[in-house]
Amino acid sequence: MKELLDKLASYHLFNYLLPGALFVILADKIANYDMYQTDIIFGLLLYYFIGLVISRVGSLIVEPFLKRVGFVAFADYNDFISASKNDPKIELISETNNMYRTFCTLFLLLLLLKIYKIVEYAYPMIINWNEYILVGLLLVMFLFAYRKQSAYITNRVKANKCYLQAKMSPL
Repeated sequence: MKELLDKLASYHLFNYLLPGALFVILADKIANYDMYQTDIIFGLLLYYFIGLVISRVGSLIVEPFLKRVGFVAFADYNDFISASKNDPKIELISETNNMYRTFCTLFLLLLLLKIYKIVEYAYPMIINWNEYILVGLLLVMFLFAYRKQSAYITNRVKANKCYLQAKMSPL
């Protein structure tokens, strides 16, 4: 168990495991939705996965929405890559920024869960569809997460190529 926790980076603890565990605790209190696990290993895996889902919803929905309405603004990705090479603290600040986004998303999803429970109460027939709805939403979300991550990799490769070319070219 200790070896598993040692391998988890602080990013994963603060952006996945902690929000996932908090979501489970608060979902029970707010929406009477019990997801507690008595098996520690299964619980850690489930809470980590829930946190991962929360983080991806934040990345795919909350962040673009907040950018679109002008609540947040980001530097150009190439500038971010260059600045990160000169100032390693930017990576840490970015990690903290992502943690805040994940917690914003956590509270938004708790509100949505509470609303869903109210809808479930009003329309009990949808309870039979819960698993299908959940799997469908997760499939769509992870497809978009995959596309976004692939774009990040492509942009990072391009930025690195430009950086290397600029470094090698004579002034």
